[in-house]
Amino acid sequence: MNRKEFIQHCSFACLGSIGAVAMLQSCGTSKELSGTISGDDLIVSLTDFETMAGKEKHFKKYIVVQNERLKHPICIYRFSETEYTALWMRCTHQGAELQVFGDKLQCPAHGSEFSNKGNIQNGPAAIPLRSFPVSIDKDQLKISLKK
Repeated sequence: MNRKEFIQHCSFACLGSIGAVAMLQSCGTSKELSGTISGDDLIVSLTDFETMAGKEKHFKKYIVVQNERLKHPICIYRFSETEYTALWMRCTHQGAELQVFGDKLQCPAHGSEFSNKGNIQNGPAAIPLRSFPVSIDKDQLKISLKK
């Protein structure tokens, strides 16, 4: 292979990889959203759970909602059209921010694991996660932040 062919092959490989990365990034959907706080409620649109695959509507299992007034995000799990659970993503062991892995939340600091209902699955945490009352008003979820 001469120098010119080598440069052409490398150029095509670079362009191809750049195109693939851009395409993969555009396909990804972030599950973290900004919520609005109104009074004592965090407001989230029900449509934030919707995704479309062609003409078919699907629903995300969960979304993570953040607001600058919250110290930690809130993970909202959707179980059905009328059943949701809102969990504060703060580990009850030492306060680290949790990470979501499908149907469980995990603490990166010491490995505590919680179910999608906030129950402890693995310690060292000894207290379930704080959950918030959720109500549905028209096309919105209202998560009550009152203590």
